[in-house]
Amino acid sequence: MTALSLMTVIPTLALAAGSAFAAEQGAVRPSESTPAVTGGMVSAANRDAVNAGLEALRAGGSAVDAAIAVQTVLGLVEPQSSGIGGGAFMIHYDARSGDVSVYNGRETAPAGAGENLFIDPETGEPYGFVQAWRSGLSTGAPGVIALLARAHADHGALDWSTGFDHAITLAENGFEVAPRLNALASRMAQFTDMNETGLAARYLYDADGEAFPAGHVLTNPAYAASLRLIAQDWRNFYEGALAQAMVDAVHENPLAGTLSLEDLASYAALEEKAICTPYRRYRLCSAPPPSSGGVAIGALMGMLAHFDMSAYGPDTAEGWALFIEASRLAYADRDEYIGDPAFADIPVAGLINPVYLARRASLINPAAAMADIEPGAPPGSHDQADDISVDRPGTSHFVVVDGSGNAVSMTTTVESPFGSGRMAGGFFLNNQLTDFSFVARDKEGRMRPNAPQAGKRPRSSMSPTLVFDETGAFELATGSPGGNSIIAYTAKSLVAMLDWGLSPQDAATLPNVVARGNVVRTEAGFDGAILTELQARGFTVEGNRGEISGLHIVRAGHDGALIGGADPRRDGLAAQP
Repeated sequence: MTALSLMTVIPTLALAAGSAFAAEQGAVRPSESTPAVTGGMVSAANRDAVNAGLEALRAGGSAVDAAIAVQTVLGLVEPQSSGIGGGAFMIHYDARSGDVSVYNGRETAPAGAGENLFIDPETGEPYGFVQAWRSGLSTGAPGVIALLARAHADHGALDWSTGFDHAITLAENGFEVAPRLNALASRMAQFTDMNETGLAARYLYDADGEAFPAGHVLTNPAYAASLRLIAQDWRNFYEGALAQAMVDAVHENPLAGTLSLEDLASYAALEEKAICTPYRRYRLCSAPPPSSGGVAIGALMGMLAHFDMSAYGPDTAEGWALFIEASRLAYADRDEYIGDPAFADIPVAGLINPVYLARRASLINPAAAMADIEPGAPPGSHDQADDISVDRPGTSHFVVVDGSGNAVSMTTTVESPFGSGRMAGGFFLNNQLTDFSFVARDKEGRMRPNAPQAGKRPRSSMSPTLVFDETGAFELATGSPGGNSIIAYTAKSLVAMLDWGLSPQDAATLPNVVARGNVVRTEAGFDGAILTELQARGFTVEGNRGEISGLHIVRAGHDGALIGGADPRRDGLAAQP
């Protein structure tokens, strides 16, 4: 469908979308006829973490109980991606009530962080990324433990302390280094100074500075000791000796940060309403700002709703052209407007307004690429500074569905590989503050939406997503790591399953396509003939890119059986108890 012919059907589509939009946030309607799921399922990026989650489910634990076990093991066996020294967004579905809520465990900037956080006082210029990343300036107050504690208080079925048992045992008895941990540690050796990051260097590398090989058995007694403290009382992470160890690590040179005991003690995870938007006969729910996931996924899919995507499969240039153009438009708006709503005026409702998305969709002509992509003017927006933030591709994602049908989709991160590279208590500290714009103001002096400020949570691309059918029944859970590419990876999985009829595993495996700005990146393995056709249509395509997603998916079958998918680009799997 061309942009011209689309204009003739937009009014009808906009009205239909508007009627489905009536309950745009907060909950879905539970279905009395929803079949009970069979046994539950865990899909995550490491087998040890999956086994920990399954163990919790077998013990009668809820999806949240299993999530605690999964996360604490991931922080041990996949420290390059996530850990208790980082942050997360979790979206939770309560099968009994139909409530859908988001737990916001995004890190906060210390009280001592100002808008010039990453400006070199000697030169007046921003620090280079590597210099900022490997510094104490990059670490915000971690939120994962507070998030898990809050979610457990609401939805836990087992005692809080049991969620740490599996990780403690592995940390003390040893676990095998996974191929991806070895690969990332080898790659990071160029950034690891044995003198400046002694703890991390001694943990990841042998005496010759070589990363421990895949299969090497690694122990981490310091991490086990930290988990024991947290298992006794989650506040032990934010107060006392463990908190002091984090502060000490952040205050080490070079470029010491300002994180304080007061910053840690005052940290609070937030429970918020999910952003839910219609897509055909489904309802998509994800995280609100400062995550851009709910807005960007809702906008991208909301534009695609104006096209018959099922008529164009993943083997067609038309299908990918539509996906690319909707991605470019959604990213443009996301980059322009999203920040921490406690500090910036975010036009959330306008960005996912059906009429606005219909106007944006009318710009799309799959036969010819748009020359330039500009942010739109959604209802409630105003002129503001442009954004120059850059997300880095660390992070992990996992999904849990328990035997009662409760579901968790959680994206969790320390930001860049191994976070800041600094360790305390056996875990890595995040470098999440480098998600802020390094230059806080534009040339006119206007504050950028994602500028550094004390107490602020940096913008995220994390997009933990739950999907429900027209009856309100759970349909699927998905999400991915990957920096700002998370949005494209997650949307690809949704289109693949909801429009193209792919299984969760095939949706995860499908080559990734990321379109932000004027460049389209296609993963190695993407169809060469389609790539050539996209170029003929005017798209600037960079092929054979290493788009390292980590999609993990669970979908409910018509008979209540669960179907899982695990991204082959990572080390995990989907499994049932």
